[in-house]
Amino acid sequence: MKMSQKPQETALSKCPGCEEPLEPGDLFCGACGYDLSAVPEPPQDNPTIAMAAPAEHGATAAARTPAGRPAAVRFDGPGGSGDFELAAPGAAPASTPSAEAPAPDPRTPAAEPPSTPQAGTRLCVACRAGRVDTDGYCERCGHAQPRERDHMEQELGSVAAVSDRGLRHHRNEDSFAVSTTALPDGSPAVVAIVCDGVSSASRPDEASAAAASAANEALLESLPRGTHPQQAMHEAIVAAAESVNSLAEEPGQAMEHAPHRHQNAPACTLVGAVMAGGLLVVGWVGDSRVYWVPDDRTNPPARLTEDDSWAAQMVAAGLMNEAEAYADERAHAITGWLGADAYELEPHTASFKPDRSGLVVVCTDGLWNYAESAAEMAAAVPADAQLRPLHGARVLVGHALDGGGHDNVTVALLPFAVPPQGAGSACGNT
Repeated sequence: MKMSQKPQETALSKCPGCEEPLEPGDLFCGACGYDLSAVPEPPQDNPTIAMAAPAEHGATAAARTPAGRPAAVRFDGPGGSGDFELAAPGAAPASTPSAEAPAPDPRTPAAEPPSTPQAGTRLCVACRAGRVDTDGYCERCGHAQPRERDHMEQELGSVAAVSDRGLRHHRNEDSFAVSTTALPDGSPAVVAIVCDGVSSASRPDEASAAAASAANEALLESLPRGTHPQQAMHEAIVAAAESVNSLAEEPGQAMEHAPHRHQNAPACTLVGAVMAGGLLVVGWVGDSRVYWVPDDRTNPPARLTEDDSWAAQMVAAGLMNEAEAYADERAHAITGWLGADAYELEPHTASFKPDRSGLVVVCTDGLWNYAESAAEMAAAVPADAQLRPLHGARVLVGHALDGGGHDNVTVALLPFAVPPQGAGSACGNT
């Protein structure tokens, strides 16, 4: 940490702003720039939810695999990395900084610098006066500078994606990949993969990046060979899982004699869509989603995926309605993910043949938390998104940020064009 100007003894082991580990003598947090000279009073201790399996009583007992074994769960709720802390009703979150000393957003420009910097000097985006050193910290105020992944955009032909860190996380743990290729007959195929790093896992940002890249590469290899898009999606998810699993086996990560060396291994969710040969194929593991929004808004939109989550299992078991389940504090406990500590890999795939034009929305829960139902998502999609997918993706990210931006936000939009024809179902399952 660059701002340890003099020894400063502190009882803090984690930053009050983002819970990143601290070292003795730090005056500012290296991750979010929190001023450690004004530390709030320690909050009341809150219990940490055990992630191994749900409790064997009440409604949670239904969260089991078909074979009757307890279904493993992980928490991917908004609020940053580390173990998911469940606060008692009315209690303040353990990581909330004091109102007297809020940590400024390093992406927000402050006052203009007092003097003209030397040519080639990189200035801090927070104080606009200090120089940024080679480690990415301001030499004057200590703020970490925005990472490259804080905000990412890509537009490739008829597909576009945007990913943003959001307003509460200290880093972006989402990732995406968009691409185009050709089938053996020369017709186009469009691919979008969106991954959400599990925040309670280690290195979730690496997991999501590895999964998105591996799934995309697998599809670009199999589709031109003539593999059916649904089979190609299944194989892509398997390849993504293997890529994430390998992160736990890298040198220095696995402990040779530790029986639980994969505990808290890197993990992420994945959702993808492929448009090829008149088909729309979706695949997923976890709680990221795909929505269908018809161009003619008089036709109903639809959600094309089902979450691997505690809330979805409660609804499927008839123990809660959807509103009750997703309002519960356990709603974001996911029962399926990619990672070495996943109980078992169960890729989900589905194939549709739309008979009219529409927009495919592929997103993480950082977006759908603010537009959960298909109708709400359709209402958030701008009317011209079919013609301007990148603009539409930006608008949807803005919708999540305006709603609070509690999580990383990633969305990919794929316009699906169909020549006009007779009436029928907007998106029929094949």
